[in-house]
Amino acid sequence: MSLFSRGPSQLADALRFSIAGFKTVWKNEAGFRQEATVAAVLIPLALWLGEDNIERVLLIGACLLVLLVEIINSAIEAAVDRVGTEEHPLSAAAKDMGSAAVMLSELMLVIVWALVLI
Repeated sequence: MSLFSRGPSQLADALRFSIAGFKTVWKNEAGFRQEATVAAVLIPLALWLGEDNIERVLLIGACLLVLLVEIINSAIEAAVDRVGTEEHPLSAAAKDMGSAAVMLSELMLVIVWALVLI
């Protein structure tokens, strides 16, 4: 059975689940809302400030990477919280590593924008 054996109905389901994921992360994650707001400002700026399509792709890609990593971090946190609310070193480590990934993506955003625009 291939990945797309159900055809359009499978694609419609995938789109519906993705939209539900965006709604959930928007509703429940202040960090995502803040980063999405920054991206809403930076992406149009990237289209204006980028001198060619490569620069625009780098600037926009760095913005989208932050959102992507924040969504993955939120998924990790939700899964850890689902397992249990008691404190555990592995739960703390998973959440801390997800947070570190977000921080690195934000650092990459700053570096890419600085290198492209300077």
